[in-house]
Amino acid sequence: VQSCGGCHDTDEMPLELYITSEHGRAVLLSGLDAAPGCSDCHGGHRIYSVDNDRAPTARENAPEMCGTCHNLLFHDWQDMSAHGMAWVEGEDGPVCIDCHATHHIVDPTTSESRIESADNCGGCHDEYLTTFRDSFHGQASNLGMSTGAVCADCHTPHKNLAADDPRSSVHADNLMETCGQCHENVTANFASFQPHNDPTNPEDHFGVYVVWFFMTALLIGVFAFFGVHDLLWLQRSWVGVMRGEFDDEKATSGQYVRRFNMMNVRTHAVIITTFLLLALTGLPLKFSGAPWAQTLMSLLGGVDMARAVHRIAAVGTFGYMAFHVLNVAWRWIVRRERGIFWGPNSMMPQPKDFKDFFGNIRYFLYMGKRPDGDRWTYFEKFDYLAVFWGVVIIGVSGLALWFPGLFTRFLPGWTLNAAQVIHSDEALLATGFIFIFHFFHTHLRPESFPMDTVIFTGKMPLERFKAERPLEYQRMVDSGELEKYLVPAPRPRQLRRAYIWGTIALTTGIALAIGIIWALLSH
Repeated sequence: VQSCGGCHDTDEMPLELYITSEHGRAVLLSGLDAAPGCSDCHGGHRIYSVDNDRAPTARENAPEMCGTCHNLLFHDWQDMSAHGMAWVEGEDGPVCIDCHATHHIVDPTTSESRIESADNCGGCHDEYLTTFRDSFHGQASNLGMSTGAVCADCHTPHKNLAADDPRSSVHADNLMETCGQCHENVTANFASFQPHNDPTNPEDHFGVYVVWFFMTALLIGVFAFFGVHDLLWLQRSWVGVMRGEFDDEKATSGQYVRRFNMMNVRTHAVIITTFLLLALTGLPLKFSGAPWAQTLMSLLGGVDMARAVHRIAAVGTFGYMAFHVLNVAWRWIVRRERGIFWGPNSMMPQPKDFKDFFGNIRYFLYMGKRPDGDRWTYFEKFDYLAVFWGVVIIGVSGLALWFPGLFTRFLPGWTLNAAQVIHSDEALLATGFIFIFHFFHTHLRPESFPMDTVIFTGKMPLERFKAERPLEYQRMVDSGELEKYLVPAPRPRQLRRAYIWGTIALTTGIALAIGIIWALLSH
């Protein structure tokens, strides 16, 4: 080796490539005489250039050369592999050196090799590489999870046969055994999951395509609607600030109104925490090819740690949703409260909400005054009801992905493909909406900038309350209940805590929103 390296240590063929390879390490570091040195592959005195068909290192001769040492693998490959059978027939196809390289041969079981293997296979199978990268296996591999399935785990490295060959590991009759190498409780339905499904292609599976089409239309529709709505609002607010239209709201006598009780404040704190954790751990997986995804996943401790945190936050989400539903049921059934499902205190959409929407559009376009607000606005009700939709849709699809064996006991495998589309796109809709539109509605519009602390303290200045929600204010005055809701201003410590946690949440959300836009534009 050292003798050959005296001449063949160039930029094109550095000796270090061989020395650091599995062959070189076995010869030089372990003293393993059986490991191949230069002459074992290239010959001793009859050395030919690799482009000479008499050279044992020529591409068409490489399998026999490698098979000198790797005899069993060579016979498996030529007899039980589509690649090997193509080579036997003299057809073009990958041989040993295409997959394992020539001088820098590495252990294919190492984490680095496993993560890089998909790109190696994708050099020929580029259409399958794309669908693999869009699957959970591919996304996790992109982010450095070496224990996730890669091409060779399903197709095998030296016995890879076409899916219609009964001997193939991916033949329908063998899929339960193949999937069972990693997954427990594998059913026939589970094994019918399509790992290379393209949801945008109706010919792959029409049911999954319909789901993708609906989710894409929903995402574009919501973003387009609120995008136009909030751009109109933004320009109107700027003009209002410059005209001093909101000065009366910002002047305060020090008297505050209790808008939320402590249960509401604490529930919202749980919502913020779980939502941010879900976004932080889920978005890097969805946008695994984005430059920032790997950095964020590394900061989180890797895919396995992020997955554990994601599931804990999901349980927290189910928890606060169950608590809220039970609380509403208790107030309605036990306490017999009225107005929960209809009236000014209800979160259900009502005729006034549609009237207020069109009134706001007129206000944004300088064609009328701002509608008189009540307890809840139409965009606040949208936020509230969207949580119900989101938790159900994201939650059920997430549970299907978390427990695929359980769900495929009674559902076909393609529903897992649909669940991934639903979970991914609905999560994008939820995070994008919260971090862009909800943040604007509550904190970032000019009249509230930089932050509305009411959700953190539960208190709102009386002057602002009268200006923004005159109908609720007048109802309190008429009923004589206003005094009951008047409270002192938040203490400095409360405000300080509100600004600290609010800044953390806003900064995190805005950073993730920028990451989403960056990933979508660069995809």
